[in-house]
Amino acid sequence: MLLSGQGLTLDPRRPATRAAVRKTVSDLGFVQVDAIQAVARAHHLILGSRLDGYRSEDLKRLLEGDRALFEHWTHDASIVPTPWLGHWVHRFRSARARLLSPSYRWRARLGPDPERLLAEVEARVTEEGPLQTSDFEAPPGGAPRHSWWGRAKPAKFALELLWHCGRFAITRRDGFQKVYDLLERTLPGPHPRSATDEADHLDWACTEALRRLGFATPTELARFLNAVPIAAARSWCEASVASGRLVPVRVADASGAEPRAAFAFADWRRRVRDVREAPRRIRLLCPFDPLLRDRERTVRTFGFEYRFEGFVPAAQRQHGYYVMALLDGEKLVGRLDPRFDRSRGVLEVRKLRWERGCTPSATRRRRLERGLDRLAAQIGADRWSGRLS
Repeated sequence: MLLSGQGLTLDPRRPATRAAVRKTVSDLGFVQVDAIQAVARAHHLILGSRLDGYRSEDLKRLLEGDRALFEHWTHDASIVPTPWLGHWVHRFRSARARLLSPSYRWRARLGPDPERLLAEVEARVTEEGPLQTSDFEAPPGGAPRHSWWGRAKPAKFALELLWHCGRFAITRRDGFQKVYDLLERTLPGPHPRSATDEADHLDWACTEALRRLGFATPTELARFLNAVPIAAARSWCEASVASGRLVPVRVADASGAEPRAAFAFADWRRRVRDVREAPRRIRLLCPFDPLLRDRERTVRTFGFEYRFEGFVPAAQRQHGYYVMALLDGEKLVGRLDPRFDRSRGVLEVRKLRWERGCTPSATRRRRLERGLDRLAAQIGADRWSGRLS
C-alpha cells in the first residue's frame, strides 16, 4: 500500500509524457526540491526513478509554462499540484502571523526597518515585474553574516518572507535562482483569496496523506504536508472511525518492535488486493525521496535505517555523502554512494553496501547494473564505473 501510494508499483516504462510527469507529481502529492547536485537535483531524481524517460524540460514547462504545478512549502521546498493552491491560503495566513511577528527571528535579517523594506520590495516587484535577489543592492557596508545563508542581502529575506506569506510566487528559476512575481500574476485564476473552511481543509490534508501512506498515525498524517496540527489530525481520525470511514489497525514492525497502532481506510483489504506487485527491478532512491522522508517510518516498515550524511564531517560518515537507497521490487536491499563526475561524463560508484540478509546474487547484481545504466542515461553520463562487490 505504501509503495503504491508513492508511485512505485506502476510500470516505469510507461510513456514519460508531460501529462505523465504532471500525474506523477499529483499522485505523490509533492516532490521535494533540493539544490545538491552530487548526482542531479532531487526533484529530477525522484521523478526519474518513477518514469524511465523523464525529461527535466517537461517539469520546467509544467511549472513555468502550463502552471499546472507550483513551488512552495510542505516540510521543505516542494513542487505541488496547482489545484491544491486554495488550501495553501491557510499556510499563507499562518506564515504571515508567524513571520511578521515582532518577536520572530527573521526580523533582524530584514534590517533596522522591516516594514519599510517589505513594502519597498513588494512595490518594486509590483511595478517592475519578476525580480530575483541579484536585482537588489546590498546595504552600505555589506550584508551581515547569517549562519545558513552566508552574507545574504536583507532583500533576499524579504523576498523569501513574501513568498512564504503568499504575496509572491516563484515564476521561474534562472539556473537554480528563484525569480519572484506577484502570486496573482503567476498562477492561473481565479486567485484563491478565500480559503476552504477549516473543516474542509483538515479533511483534505488528512485524506490526501492517508491515500499516499496507506496506513498512518495522526502524527504521520499531520506531518505529511505539514498543513494541520497533530491534535487536529487525531480528532479527524477519531471522528472518521466513528463515521465508519476509517478503522484502527495494528501494523507489524519490521525492526522487531511491538506492532504499532495506526489507522487505515475501512476498505483497506480491498485496496491491498487491488495493488499490483512492484516491478522486479532495482531503483536508486535519492536521500529526499518521499519513500525515505520519514526515517523512523522507514525503519518500522522496511527495517532499513537511513541517515543523510551530507552535513556530517567527511571523516565521520559511515556510508557516504549522497547515499541512494536501493529498492529491489518491494524491499530496500542496500545503499550506494554515487557521484557524477561531469568533467569526465562518468557516474562513479564510490561505495556500495548490501543490507544484512540481502544476498548480492548474480541476478540482483544485474538488476543493479541496469539500474545504474538507467540513472546514468537520465543524468547525461556517458557511463558508470565502480565495483559492485
